[in-house]
Amino acid sequence: MTERPDFRIKVKNYTEAPLSRYMMLELLEDYKRPNDKISELLKSKELLSIRRGLYIVGPKLDLPAPEPFLIANHLRGPSYVSLESALSYWNMIPERAYEISSVTIKTPKVYKTPVGRFSYQQLKLPYYSYGIKSIKYSSKQTTLIASPEKALCDKIVLTPKINLRSVKQTKAFLLEDLRLDPEVLSTLDTEFIKLWIKDAPKKSSLKMLIKTLVQL
Repeated sequence: MTERPDFRIKVKNYTEAPLSRYMMLELLEDYKRPNDKISELLKSKELLSIRRGLYIVGPKLDLPAPEPFLIANHLRGPSYVSLESALSYWNMIPERAYEISSVTIKTPKVYKTPVGRFSYQQLKLPYYSYGIKSIKYSSKQTTLIASPEKALCDKIVLTPKINLRSVKQTKAFLLEDLRLDPEVLSTLDTEFIKLWIKDAPKKSSLKMLIKTLVQL
């Protein structure tokens, strides 16, 4: 008799978030060798390893899985989704971002997982903590993402060799390089950005961003 339905029943209430090894061992406490069972589930792809000690259920089990942005929050924390991924989420850029880009207070890192590639860039406190929104996907899934204003500021701050010195240069960067939607840009709240500048890297570039947005 197969044990597969047994595991499906045990795990079904927990699949909308990544599962830690500690959680897996608790769910499999009835097994004599829970670590062997984890290996078996990984082999059968009923369980997928997204990094050491962190798992999500595989499609074989036909259960709700975490959204990619929620996976990003868990893979390396604390972190929030930002840069191209957030700009795409807020319909500010035409391209869909295939890599999930996040910001963390930890060192930069890239994870290549069975469900995609996740990259992390570093920003320091207190600037890191500004402009983060909670998005509720379901009753069990809430993810952290940069607001449209913060995602754009992060992009400017974290793009090497970008120093915005004139309105003309800034417009070209926003509209030609990033291909941002001018209508969406005109809705951004520059008052938020003003509050962040004192703690931000590239202060002069962000001041030029405000000047440009006001003129759009």
